[in-house]
Amino acid sequence: MRILSGIQPSGRLHIGNYFGMMEPSIRLQDEGEAFYFIADYHALTSTHDPAQLREHVRNLAIDFLACGLDPEKATFWKQSDVVEVTELAWILSCVTPMGLLERCVSYKDKVGQGLSPSHGLFAYPVLQAADIVIFDANVVPVGKDQKQHLEVTRDIAQKFNDRYGDGLLVIPEPRIREETAMVPGLDGRKMSKSYENTIDIFEETEKKLRSKIMKIVTDSTAVEEAKNPDESYIVQLYRLFSGASAAVEMEASFRAGGQGYGHYKQQLFESIRDYFAPMRERRDALAADPGYVDDVLAEGAKKARVQARLVMDRVRAAVGM
Repeated sequence: MRILSGIQPSGRLHIGNYFGMMEPSIRLQDEGEAFYFIADYHALTSTHDPAQLREHVRNLAIDFLACGLDPEKATFWKQSDVVEVTELAWILSCVTPMGLLERCVSYKDKVGQGLSPSHGLFAYPVLQAADIVIFDANVVPVGKDQKQHLEVTRDIAQKFNDRYGDGLLVIPEPRIREETAMVPGLDGRKMSKSYENTIDIFEETEKKLRSKIMKIVTDSTAVEEAKNPDESYIVQLYRLFSGASAAVEMEASFRAGGQGYGHYKQQLFESIRDYFAPMRERRDALAADPGYVDDVLAEGAKKARVQARLVMDRVRAAVGM
């Protein structure tokens, strides 16, 4: 089984990024042949400062390695270091119906959030399809909000196969972890930088982490009254970081009443702090050794290009080049 996933370097990583893409990818590196990349081509749709982009790429690489990506188990590289992907994106563009892209809700959402309606933003799903099929990926771990893009990838790959030959491109399957398909932000909406409701994986200080958690939206239920854990963003987040028994205890305490929301936010703060503490130590060590990070990405790109060229040789022959 070959696993493929990518993450865009758009700034500091938050808990939604971690549970939506990183944590599932780290688990899957023990289940098959893992290919993970930093999507810096994709980042050009929203990041136009070159120095900032380079900084985001480096920080993402350090964060992913700190959180458990193992370069001995997974191939890890920068998207822009495998230039074959842009050639494949153009070839796939030539079999992609306009209507397929026009139905993608992500484009409309991003334009609605203020991004410039560029061709790159509109054609984003085609480049994403190239990212996936150029590595013969069987499985793609995605968040619930990315499921449509993977369906588009499947449609594009199938259209290519229908035109040029059955089986030329592998049709990937999604892997969605339902319990973390949507991580709530401070306001209950999906955790997202665009909503300014995020909790970063590596907040600058414990004080800042605690301050953010204390801003989680709650209702006006009195301390002594029973509370509904199924409607609490605190409980939803706590389930991600605590053991099953601790989560059950918090839910029972909610129903019993007698504790205020501040008490539960403190529990959540301690759980998040402790969960990421060993990763923070690894991050500090990696940040102090930039040469190691560069070597990991360079070696990953070398391995990724070998596979990409195999697929491109197949594709170029099929289309007549």
